[in-house]
Amino acid sequence: MAEIFSLDNLFTLGMLVLLQAVLGFDNLLYISIESKRVEESRQKFVRQSGIIGAVALRIVLLFVIINAIEYFQDPLFAINWTGVVEGVVNGHSLIVLLGGAFLVYTAMKEISHMLIIEDIGTAESSGRRSVATAIIWIVAMNLVFSFDSILSAIALTDVFWVMATAIVLSGVMMLALADHVTEFLKKNRMYEVLGLFVLFIVGIMLVSEGGYLAKVTLFGFPVEPMAKSTFYFVLIVMIVVEIVQARFQKKLLAQKKHEINSPDFKAD
Repeated sequence: MAEIFSLDNLFTLGMLVLLQAVLGFDNLLYISIESKRVEESRQKFVRQSGIIGAVALRIVLLFVIINAIEYFQDPLFAINWTGVVEGVVNGHSLIVLLGGAFLVYTAMKEISHMLIIEDIGTAESSGRRSVATAIIWIVAMNLVFSFDSILSAIALTDVFWVMATAIVLSGVMMLALADHVTEFLKKNRMYEVLGLFVLFIVGIMLVSEGGYLAKVTLFGFPVEPMAKSTFYFVLIVMIVVEIVQARFQKKLLAQKKHEINSPDFKAD
């Protein structure tokens, strides 16, 4: 028992919780966007049920990976289009590739939908999903997001309870933050576009990582994964640009309002 609560295990637990929290940001964005597809009265239930179900399946996935990690690395099939596309796909790379492709598709579909709608108020009522379908998608994408974090956890420790506890604590944090993220996006609609582009970049990052894991080459050039540092740098730049642009827009609107109220203002 003393070994279980050793300083090394507690330190590793803290590192894993921090890792799960950092990697869970994009997951919260997806949960917020997906929950908006159901009736407003059921959205909170969808978010909570999806997170709880995902945490339970994460622990199951953790157990499966620990006991069958070599099977995820065994080749499933090869792509041999000489000079165009070549690679060897395994279970790990396939999960990451499909998850990334789905995120890219989802982000682009939502962005295009924002551009073509005539009435913003009707945007959320279109493309409705059932509660069960929304929960299934949240759980499925949560597993995609968590796959690499679980592999990273295994690299840090081989103590199952440490990894399982980190997953549960990260789930509690997501439950606490999910409603706040959703409310923020609801009150600041301009940041929805930013959130969708963040999901798009996450999708690109996952696709590149999946291609790297599968040793894919395109026209003779190997696919390289997007570095996590690059992703966070781009994310910070996007957020800063959005904040500066929002404040500048408010100044322009205030200036325009002042000019209209000015006695010297002449309408065209």
